[in-house]
Amino acid sequence: MKKYLAAALILTAAAALIPAFPAYFYSRDRKENDTSQFQLKEFALTENKNAQKVICSQEPYKVLDIESGQVLDVSVRDYVIGAVCAEMPASFHEEALKAQAVAAHTYAERQRLRAKASPAPELGGADFSNDTALYQGFFTKEQARERFGERFDESYGKISAAVDEVLPYIITYDDAPIIAAFHSMSAGYTESAENVWGTPVDYLVEVDSRSDLTAPKFREEKKFSRDELKNALETAFDGISLGDDMSEWIRINTISDAGTVLSADVGGKSATGNDIRLALGLRSASFDVRIDGDTAVITTKGYGHGVGMSQYGANAMAEEGKRWRDIIAHYYPDCTIAES
Repeated sequence: MKKYLAAALILTAAAALIPAFPAYFYSRDRKENDTSQFQLKEFALTENKNAQKVICSQEPYKVLDIESGQVLDVSVRDYVIGAVCAEMPASFHEEALKAQAVAAHTYAERQRLRAKASPAPELGGADFSNDTALYQGFFTKEQARERFGERFDESYGKISAAVDEVLPYIITYDDAPIIAAFHSMSAGYTESAENVWGTPVDYLVEVDSRSDLTAPKFREEKKFSRDELKNALETAFDGISLGDDMSEWIRINTISDAGTVLSADVGGKSATGNDIRLALGLRSASFDVRIDGDTAVITTKGYGHGVGMSQYGANAMAEEGKRWRDIIAHYYPDCTIAES
């Protein structure tokens, strides 16, 4: 009997960073937005003797359109193209786009299995919705046309060609589609699922991604006045006590080898780096804090949760001549690329 993992990820926009739905209709400069945010959600899939047939299904995906309330039948090809359009800049190397396409396809197949095993009443029979606060980003062709504007033909054509080369493939572990986590850029090493979400996943572990250090806006400073920081922290953390010394408001206790703040003290209460990230709208949970008079300066490294594939790291590998299979093998170690 083949066993499925007990945990799966669903994509979620970082609500404290940017509004959920508009985040996917991002600006012309993709670097300004991070739409690749995962949140760990536990669920159990029963054993299935026909798992390989299920995960390689070419049936259209059923996508709930949250605006109309209709459940749309979207072909696997159109869905994967639309997901890559939403999740990775078309300017990236073709091999990086292919790796993103395989990750997006894998995500969709895993979510389809989840919907079959444990249907969510709010989906009305769909596999997932186009609500980017909960699921992977997806553009219809019309939405992609709006996104790319005058460069639509070039961008959509490039992404479509990349998808067509890898469409039969998904990433598996123990014969099940993996939790295909990805993010914009790491802090130099990707982070383990255990450190970020508290649940270990064999293939979501720390790997070298030092090419991210040269990615645009790898390091960013965000400044808070005394009142701004006080209001943000008191809003996010109930019952905290902030004294006169700003340097004591946020005290970092432990940091992972990959640079993520694992634990901190906020006004006398314990918090994770991700708690603070969401409270202050930071780009990542890899940060340090310094006080300059009545101003707190928080410097972040990377962008996103840091788990799984770094998109900028994938692009750097592609620019160095690596193929999409190499990228997937690097960021999802010990996994298998399965073909339908």
